[in-house]
Amino acid sequence: MPEYSEEERRLLLDLAHQAVAAAIERRDLDLTPPSDHLREQRGAFTTLHEKGELRGCVGYVFPMYSLYRTIAETAVAAAFNDTRFLPVAPDELPNLQVEISILSPLQPIDPDDVEIGKHGLLITYGQRRGLLLPQVPLEHHWDRETFLSQTCVKAGLPKDAWEHGAKVEAFTAEVFGEGEHCG
Repeated sequence: MPEYSEEERRLLLDLAHQAVAAAIERRDLDLTPPSDHLREQRGAFTTLHEKGELRGCVGYVFPMYSLYRTIAETAVAAAFNDTRFLPVAPDELPNLQVEISILSPLQPIDPDDVEIGKHGLLITYGQRRGLLLPQVPLEHHWDRETFLSQTCVKAGLPKDAWEHGAKVEAFTAEVFGEGEHCG
């Protein structure tokens, strides 16, 4: 059963759109959470798609602010600060689809216990770390070993670092959004 109601999900999705539009228009947005539940501090990622293609994805692994503020900030960062993409232009706003992933706390995990579709991964070795959300291996049809290897690659590590001393942590996520990419 989802932790967040349909109403809360809709509020967060609308907030993400409003935050990106407000940033483009250079206006402030009221980030006062409308409920105690949305005031809780949670790690979360906001992913933007445009016409079925990834357009940006930014998030906080660790809780820093209220979930409400986190979604607004990560939506703006996904739109304008994801270095893989040019900043979102005003004419793209009507075509943006939002996906939100609200994270559970990180837990150490044995690589053999990683479950595709359930776990997201954070792999750390020294100063390098890579994170992939639980939906990523499903979208790419990866098996467990490929998921572990690709998380290492995202960290800039050798793909087998998970077998050689890298720290492997898992989390779950409540994923919801608009369009075909959403869980």
